Amino acid sequence: MGEHWKQRPEGGGRFAIWLIRGIARVGGRWISRLLLYPITLYFLLIRHPERRASAQYLGRVNQRPARWWEVARHIHCFAATILDRVFLLSGQFGKFDLRISGSKELHHEIDKGKGVLLFGSHLGSFEVLRVLSRLRPDVRVRVVMDRGQNAAITHLLEALSPEIAATVIDAAQDGATIALAIKDATDSGALVGLLVDRARPGESLVPVPFLGAPAALPSAPFLIAMMLDVPVVLSFGLYRGGNRYDLHFEPFEIPTKVPRAQRRQALADVQARYAQRMEHYLRFAPYNWFNFYDFWNVDATPSVPFSADGRPAHGADARSIDGGNTA
Repeated sequence: MGEHWKQRPEGGGRFAIWLIRGIARVGGRWISRLLLYPITLYFLLIRHPERRASAQYLGRVNQRPARWWEVARHIHCFAATILDRVFLLSGQFGKFDLRISGSKELHHEIDKGKGVLLFGSHLGSFEVLRVLSRLRPDVRVRVVMDRGQNAAITHLLEALSPEIAATVIDAAQDGATIALAIKDATDSGALVGLLVDRARPGESLVPVPFLGAPAALPSAPFLIAMMLDVPVVLSFGLYRGGNRYDLHFEPFEIPTKVPRAQRRQALADVQARYAQRMEHYLRFAPYNWFNFYDFWNVDATPSVPFSADGRPAHGADARSIDGGNTA
């Protein structure tokens, strides 16, 4: 488990994902959900690193050794959200029981007209947040996603919803290009969604307390939010079983105009607060944690030191804004 998450291959591949898509479109959601059982069995028997990572995480969140059926339930929950992407990306929201909290606060931030950064994570489903297109059809939504990391998912997205695919900001670009694209989007009043819990090798990290041990979070998304001075809203789309998803939105304050000498500490404080919010929602839905690698192995992703003004040194950039959705 010492390898970095980007070194892990996609589970299944393009053929498997397109097979699921075909069965889902022909047989519907409830018929296709029968596929989740052999998929779960496959991960239990074949994908040993993911199984070990699941057991490690469940041991932390439950504060006791994980049982095999708990690992199976964890994998099944993940597979269910992957399947539901077919329907969510097709705009079939009517198939789901969507319960939303914090929508009033989200509308308030959007109505400021400065654009919004929507901070997500691999906790729950990020795709279910597509419901924002119904909540606020007047607001353009863009998502930062690494097209190359998840080639099968990218092709699925392009096939099911080419109009959504056209709005993706590719996280595989250099950091300056990504930051400028985010700035252009927020300047036009768009809502930009990005996953902020994973970093790429060699990017700046800050270890923060998370489930009783240090875990490293990337600094670039928080630094960009600090520099752009736009509202930030946390989002968690928790899968609750069956067809139910609970969507949570909450404003998240990030200080701006921080003196250079204090910027590093300010970033560390913000990242620690974000880890606390992730842990808070994990307590509601512990099987929604979809980082199937050793999240607490700080050494697996070496940190890049900060310069005196709080910026990553040695050319480190903003590429840790990674919308990759694989385990």
